[in-house]
Amino acid sequence: MLEERTTRVLTKPAPGTVVSPIHEYTEEQQAQIKDLKDYADSLLLPSSDPYHRWEKRWLTRPDTIPRYMRASKWHYADAQKRIKGTLEWRREFQPDLIVPDEVEVESETGKIILTGFDKDGRPIIYMRPGRENTQRSDRQLRHLVWWLERAKDLMPPGQESLVIIVDYKSTTLRTNPSISIARKVLHILQQHYVETLGRALVVNLPYILSFFYKGISPFLDPLTRDKMRFNPDLLELIPKSQLDADFGGDYHFEFEPKSYWRQIVEACGIASDGTRVSDVTTSEQNTTEATPSPPSSKSYSQSSPASSSNASNDSSLSSGQVTPEVVEKMAEMSLEEPQEQRIDLPREPST
Repeated sequence: MLEERTTRVLTKPAPGTVVSPIHEYTEEQQAQIKDLKDYADSLLLPSSDPYHRWEKRWLTRPDTIPRYMRASKWHYADAQKRIKGTLEWRREFQPDLIVPDEVEVESETGKIILTGFDKDGRPIIYMRPGRENTQRSDRQLRHLVWWLERAKDLMPPGQESLVIIVDYKSTTLRTNPSISIARKVLHILQQHYVETLGRALVVNLPYILSFFYKGISPFLDPLTRDKMRFNPDLLELIPKSQLDADFGGDYHFEFEPKSYWRQIVEACGIASDGTRVSDVTTSEQNTTEATPSPPSSKSYSQSSPASSSNASNDSSLSSGQVTPEVVEKMAEMSLEEPQEQRIDLPREPST
């Protein structure tokens, strides 16, 4: 019997998922978080600046300030430096205002797909370098940042991190990213999306490609390196109902570019100019002090979209009713049967 294929994007964790980890802070740590919030507020653009509302929106998310304190290992001066650097980067890059039409062409082959969640409620980004469809450009980088922002949009309450699965099946010398591009990606992820990578899972990786990871190792933060696993058993980490069938799951996702793009844009509430369709004031956006009480573990009991008898029909997502809250050097070769493997990356200090 052929499994039913679906074009439906998974925008919620599996029923019964308990979000983890939930971060709790001591009184001293909460005081440091408040001090950093006050410092960041002092750097805010004036209200007359068009980007002010978006900068404030990012700063008042309950996870923003605590993430920078944790990334700095509670060294306040370092946290100040880090968050100031990110504010300056966001003002130039404006990641939350990337116009969908600017990056949609990059998505036409499904080289980056956001759908499904791991067992801890982290949204999953699939990266398939073998599906590269454009020449190297700044737009490719903006496309990646677009997906980091969309993953943030779909994180359930209490979740602050995501999963990246890099699939090297069919990757060639032309399609694999250069080390220089990988360095740029790592810089953005490690400096401006601190404490956002929960897991980095590399699959279908021929041993010969390990040199690529050794090449980028000097630019990996030790914490990032420790989150990487090569050819793991994905079913230990991701529910079968949420894992793409290409990797052993029961989610038989069929990528159709127009339908997929429409669902993501609508699920995340993105308007044609990059703003939000409905800039509803949520608990994330109206938080005036980033010292939240630790959220309780959240167990999800909603029906899984993939289990619907109408799973191949995505028309229910075209109504726009889903709100923001729920919401890439190798030559061509035949790949050997992958086994979980450990690649001992050099331990040079991160730059």
